[in-house]
Amino acid sequence: MSANSAFNDEKGGSSSVGEPEYGHDPASGGIFSSDYKRHDDLKEMLDSNKDSLKLEAMKRIVAMIARGKNTSDLFPAVVKNVACKNIEVKKLVYVYLVRYAEEQQDLALLSISTFQRGLKDPNQLIRASALRVLSSIRVTIIVPIMMLAIKEAASDMSPYVRKTAAHAIPKLYSLDPEQKDQLIEVIEKLLADKTTLVAGSVVMAFEEVCPERIDLIHKNYRKLCNLLIDVEEWGQVVIINMLTRYARTQFLNPNMNESLLEEGSDKTFYGSDEDEDEEEEEEKDKKAEAPAMAKRKPYVMDPDHRLLLRNTKPLLQSRNAAVVMAVAQLYFHLAPKAEVGVIAKALVRLLRSHSEVQYVVLQNVATMSIKRRGMFEPYLKSFYIRSTDPTQIKVLKLEVLTNLANETNISTILREFQTYIKSMDKDFVAATIQAIGRCATNIGEVRDTCLNGLVQLLSNRDELVVAESVVVIKKLLQMQPEKHSDIIKHMAKLTDNIQVPMARASILWLIGEYCEHVPKIAPDVLRKMAKSFTNEEDIVKLQIINLAAKLYLTNSKQTKLLTQYVLNLAKYDQNYDIRDRARFIRQLIVPTEKSGALSKYAKKLFLALKPAPVLESPFKDRDHFQLGSLSHLLNAKAGGYQELPDWPEAAPDPSVRNVEVPEWTKCSSREKRKEKKVEKPFYSDSEGESGPTESADSESDSASGSESGSGIEESGSGSESEESEEGSESEEEEEEEKEKDKKKKKKELKKPVQESESEQSSEEEERKHERKSKQRKSESESESDEEEDSESESSQTESEDSESEAEVKKKKKAAESKPPSKPVKKDNKKEKKEMSLLDLDDFEPAPSPQATPVNSFLSNSLATDLEGLSLSDAVLSPATISPSSALKSYEMLHRITGEGLSVEYCFSRQPFSPDANMVAVQMQFTNNATSDTKNLHMEDVKLQSGMRVKEFPEIELLPAGEMVTAVMGIDFCDSTQAANFQLCTHTRKFFVSIQPPVGELMRPVFLTENEFKKEQEKLLLGQLMGMNEITEKITLDVKCRNEHSIVQRVITAANLSRVPCGSDKECSPPVPPPDHPVHRFAGRTVTSSSLVLVTVATKEEGAAKLTINCEKMVIGTMLVKDILLALTQ
Repeated sequence: MSANSAFNDEKGGSSSVGEPEYGHDPASGGIFSSDYKRHDDLKEMLDSNKDSLKLEAMKRIVAMIARGKNTSDLFPAVVKNVACKNIEVKKLVYVYLVRYAEEQQDLALLSISTFQRGLKDPNQLIRASALRVLSSIRVTIIVPIMMLAIKEAASDMSPYVRKTAAHAIPKLYSLDPEQKDQLIEVIEKLLADKTTLVAGSVVMAFEEVCPERIDLIHKNYRKLCNLLIDVEEWGQVVIINMLTRYARTQFLNPNMNESLLEEGSDKTFYGSDEDEDEEEEEEKDKKAEAPAMAKRKPYVMDPDHRLLLRNTKPLLQSRNAAVVMAVAQLYFHLAPKAEVGVIAKALVRLLRSHSEVQYVVLQNVATMSIKRRGMFEPYLKSFYIRSTDPTQIKVLKLEVLTNLANETNISTILREFQTYIKSMDKDFVAATIQAIGRCATNIGEVRDTCLNGLVQLLSNRDELVVAESVVVIKKLLQMQPEKHSDIIKHMAKLTDNIQVPMARASILWLIGEYCEHVPKIAPDVLRKMAKSFTNEEDIVKLQIINLAAKLYLTNSKQTKLLTQYVLNLAKYDQNYDIRDRARFIRQLIVPTEKSGALSKYAKKLFLALKPAPVLESPFKDRDHFQLGSLSHLLNAKAGGYQELPDWPEAAPDPSVRNVEVPEWTKCSSREKRKEKKVEKPFYSDSEGESGPTESADSESDSASGSESGSGIEESGSGSESEESEEGSESEEEEEEEKEKDKKKKKKELKKPVQESESEQSSEEEERKHERKSKQRKSESESESDEEEDSESESSQTESEDSESEAEVKKKKKAAESKPPSKPVKKDNKKEKKEMSLLDLDDFEPAPSPQATPVNSFLSNSLATDLEGLSLSDAVLSPATISPSSALKSYEMLHRITGEGLSVEYCFSRQPFSPDANMVAVQMQFTNNATSDTKNLHMEDVKLQSGMRVKEFPEIELLPAGEMVTAVMGIDFCDSTQAANFQLCTHTRKFFVSIQPPVGELMRPVFLTENEFKKEQEKLLLGQLMGMNEITEKITLDVKCRNEHSIVQRVITAANLSRVPCGSDKECSPPVPPPDHPVHRFAGRTVTSSSLVLVTVATKEEGAAKLTINCEKMVIGTMLVKDILLALTQ
């Protein structure tokens, strides 16, 4: 009872005589007791008969372990309680034993029979804990017992125990590698496990024990892909890394056909004028490669490759940075180039995390941005440096910014760099100066600007800044020394002030190398340096000797004695490198009888042309390490790193991943499926969500889907056969969901879409429609029909997927080939032209005729279109609405720049017939030269993602003094970003660009006033609740106070149509115009058909209120500025 009373008194802090005192903190375990009685209280409690005392003692002991206290002397007292009946005590005892079993091996071995009994315990947690302790006793004698325990646990009913068995495998392997073969059998068994709890642990064991045994993964590949989303986070990381290596051995390179094309374009991306010869050589190479390209088969992605990409993509939204990083590296190493972009946003999101995470992410982004520059360009501002960033983060962000620099954004980046140079962090400033140097070497256009900026830095007060500038200037000057002798003179003057050895050495090297450009200054610099030779650093001394040798060879009259003096000083220097150099140079430049044949060539040796140094990113060749790995981070192979395999030349046999389905599982899973038909699917619209991003590979998907459909009976292809074998509930629910998805798609797809698709693959479609109609007739069919259905389901879903992906593209074709079958009261001609009717069908199943806005491009036939509407003013006459004469034209190419060829362009505001989603751009070519211009055409179009261009037909001949017009179409993707391209003639190429004002990204739409108000209300009460409205109060220009000029100015600023006041009935009797009229204009954006509504409400004395409602806030904001300008100036 003494222990009991001690325990009861503990909280009060008092105790009876002869018993130890306890600290108030239950985890402190006898802080006040004398040393020889340490932990006696805990031992007493553990020896007690009461479970409550034992439990309290164990809690305190585990708390002490957690705080890093040593409790190993309690091992005998704790190990006795391993046979305790109380489960809570038992769990804590096992936690303690796992911690100390390795240290106290002899004592742990005494209790081994208890652990073996624990393996048979009815409680799964005790079984798992017993196995964990057993595998922690690292004594070779018990290897057979451990092996037996692992084999039994691998067949346990509880997934938690099987997971623990998987954890025990690497421990046993490290203790006795000879057990590998038996352990591989256990791993093979556990890999076939269908539970998410086991998956991550067994793959970890696979990676530790037998990563080379890829054949074990074949049968489980599809299952692992499907389970991935539900595995715990660290399991996901391990599985993704393993599947990355697996995919590199089993699938073909998705970018293999592009690689030949890209090699040339990547090289010349930063090319300057000096690279023209290289470009010509590359063109020859390309011609030679053309036959090789033709021989290559078109790439079709393996359905299993697509399955992996599709199932890992949702994990980019994981809260765990390691999972996001793992998916990012998988996409970088495995995805087609068009799809890699999706990882950029996720990686940029991780940059808001802790600095440790940022460091790892930025290392990987720096490597990616060298090869895939384009995907991070939209997020340039995310890499701007904050003053609170630690130095290593700043340097990495600099690295990324330098990699992303190109002709378009270099001015912004250099402006950023200018502010960074003022930082107090000297290491960061030095890195910034190096970054400026790299930008200057990569982008020829800014080389002089950078050089001038760096020269200005030479007058900085901070010596480190000056020193770093000198080193970078030295590298830049090597590219064009003859142009910059002034800078070399300026740097020669700095030798008096700069004390940093590297900078002094750089200046001396420059003066020596280009001494012919500064013949008067060089000898004087050598004189000064000879004075201070003995006090200089070794690196500077070596350069003084080099300078003396070069001057002796070029100007021996002035420098002969100086050189001899310097060589004599060097001869007796403490550093043997300097002594050796002096001895070598004396023999080389001062010919004597003994000197060999080399002295004749001294001038060639010293004054040979040196190649300019290439300033490269330190991350240039890091991508041969798997991204996200420790080896990549260190740029050195770490222990246990497995190389990323090269892509195979020919695709290995895909049938190895097919799993044979036993007959009984088919039946049972089918019955279960029948029962579950009524239930709701667990995941909603998971298939639908993955559609748009996969559009790049929709064709390959459908092709592979139809192939698998034909060979399905023999090999049970696709994930369907895998799922039916597993029979696990979650997967059947997914199947149900797929079926429901199909039905939804059937309802949504309209006749034109179906017809255009059937032209593409008629046989496949007929089969599908038959199956679909069967499904509609009756849910429960005969056995044979259902079996056939289930077998072909995978191929069907594959090709269905591709249908939905390509749906957007095909809608356009459908609209051209056949007008919608749905009867609409308005004119049919208009309906053909506008696309939004098809789009609206998806959202509003049966819109009333009044609410459906019928858009029309306002042409010269507008008067007939608007018959029956009596308008309040003659404003809407065709002449004023499409002021073709007043179209603003922009200069694309000036006649001086274009060597006689001048090009102007304007936005014609006419529908572009080949593609309604493109803006028509009319170009006027004028040949002001005396000779004819031939073969005018476009090349090397550079667009932002999503933009498209329809080139104008080639103009074969433009005689001198003549003028010709051409029309091209550009899909600006509802943005004002410029379309850049080269305008080529038979002799020259000119870089030009077309940038649209925001008002030209729209097409006019005809709405009545009621329809306008309804649409305005919809936008206001939409998802963003008022975010779609922008209001500005303005004072109208004096000349812009009447109705005609307001309408004229708004329509000139933006391609919109005027909304007439009132409906037919209201306006039939003539109504006098109100004092302060409200002018309304409507349009839709060309690409996405988003509605744009403009209202100008006039008030007294020229005041007015401008309101713009638009789903796209960016367009709304830009349009406000343009219209504001038009009305107030």
